[in-house]
Amino acid sequence: MAACLLDTHVFLWWVSDAAQLSPDVFETIADARNPIYISSASIWEIAIKEALGKLRFDADLTTVIEANGFTELKISALCAAEIKALEPIHRDPFDRMLIAQARINDLTLITADRNIARYRDVKILHFKKSGTT
Repeated sequence: MAACLLDTHVFLWWVSDAAQLSPDVFETIADARNPIYISSASIWEIAIKEALGKLRFDADLTTVIEANGFTELKISALCAAEIKALEPIHRDPFDRMLIAQARINDLTLITADRNIARYRDVKILHFKKSGTT
């Protein structure tokens, strides 16, 4: 059993295009024994991208999270403060928050982002999108 935090793109692929996920990632998320978390930072990121017209998500995020059996992981002050301890590998503030949350909460962060995979002090399940080499 592995408690996992989904990167924003992984969550979006799960609900709209699961074929993008590698088989091991799909199995990990689908296994009901694995607690799966979605960060409130991801919800915020999706809302911003929707407002800017960069993304279309035609469902209520909280309903989708609950319907999939996932749990929202709220941003704590401890996680926010952890940002300063992160190496400056990744500049995206949303991804930096996910990394901090994974570290503080001892979660495996599932991502296809190569920059995130460069962090050594975080448990990461990194994968390539299906169909890529």
